Amino acid sequence: METKRLIPYSVHLREDIHAQLRAVAKGRKAAAMVRDAITMIVEGKGEFESGYQKAVNDITKLIAADAWASNIAVKGQTISSGLIEDINELAKKYAKAE
Repeated sequence: METKRLIPYSVHLREDIHAQLRAVAKGRKAAAMVRDAITMIVEGKGEFESGYQKAVNDITKLIAADAWASNIAVKGQTISSGLIEDINELAKKYAKAE
C-alpha cells in the first residue's frame, strides 16, 4: 500500500467556480475532489484509468483499516495484507493489458 505525505497547496478560484465546486462535492470533501482532478491531469491519464486507480487505492485503504481483516491471520499473513497484495497484482495486470 502506498503512503504519501500530502503537501498543502493553495489554489485561488473565482467565486462562482468555488460555489459550484462545493455543490458538486456535496458529502465528499472538495479538497479530495480537487486533488484527484489535479492528479489525473498531471499523470496524463484518462478518466477511466484515473478512476480505476483511485478505486484500487480506496479499496486497499478500506481493507487495511478493517479491524477484522487486519487481526485475522492465515499461514502467518493477515487477511488484509493478502487481499491488498491480490488487488495490487490485479491492478498491475490491468495496467500491462493497456
